[in-house]
Amino acid sequence: MSRPRLFSTLQCLRSHENPLGLPRSGSNAPPQLPRAQRGLPTKRPLPSVRKTIAVSSAKGGVGKSTIAVNLALSLARLGHRTGILDTDIFGPSIPTLLNLSGEQPRLSEKNQLLPLSNYGVKSMSMGYLVGEEAPVVWRGLMVMKALQQLLWEVEWGGLDVLVMDLPPGTGDTQLTITQQVVLDGAIVVSTPQDVALKDAVKGVEMMRKVNVPLLGMIQNMSVFTCPNCNLSTHIFGAEGVTKACEKHHVPFLGDIPLHASICDDADKGKPTVVAKPESTRAKTFMTIAGEIAKRIGL
Repeated sequence: MSRPRLFSTLQCLRSHENPLGLPRSGSNAPPQLPRAQRGLPTKRPLPSVRKTIAVSSAKGGVGKSTIAVNLALSLARLGHRTGILDTDIFGPSIPTLLNLSGEQPRLSEKNQLLPLSNYGVKSMSMGYLVGEEAPVVWRGLMVMKALQQLLWEVEWGGLDVLVMDLPPGTGDTQLTITQQVVLDGAIVVSTPQDVALKDAVKGVEMMRKVNVPLLGMIQNMSVFTCPNCNLSTHIFGAEGVTKACEKHHVPFLGDIPLHASICDDADKGKPTVVAKPESTRAKTFMTIAGEIAKRIGL
């Protein structure tokens, strides 16, 4: 078997129709019709992926990507073939979280991107295709075309579940994914304070409008316990997400505490589920992942 070719954005011609510069043969992307002939897109499952779930927050800075990668790692530890797709074109986090910064994907014989793997989870991200410090200075058309390529031109090689890490907001990226991809469910992450919850609720309502099943909400940074005196403090408020779940009839999946090691582990590229698998924090991720797996029929 021939060795897969190393993908390089520097060697490929980019255009508005092909911003990632992928060779055009073997594409799984939907055929492009003239704009006047396009109607509403038809939802399709991603090739060779059994179940696909989206992790959303609609608000930046609430720890969504850290939770998404820990859930993906937890699903893998439960025995499921798992991948994670970073759909944030402008601020990809997955390469750092999986300790794969600076790595580049290769191309398959069908000119599809081959995911990178670490800790038993396959991953794909815009962060693998551009320099670590290189900004993506693109307008909407280029961004949407790049997203199309990340969705349809990655050769996952058979997954039980793919976790999609959505960027903050309820705009073009979220709409494209929810209208084109068959999603088995969505998870909304929020911290307890009202500022984050207001946007999280918008994320919940968006998923309902586009008919994506809501698996539930996760409350991140729920409580801080002092390592010296063991005093627990609700820095961002208490029970904000649980009350929002009751009000909007959304399942509550669990609490993730505010703990320095969760952030530290993530920054080191070794998320908590891998770095400290016996900790209470890791067991919480595992419990939530088990509930998610049950809800989507894994």
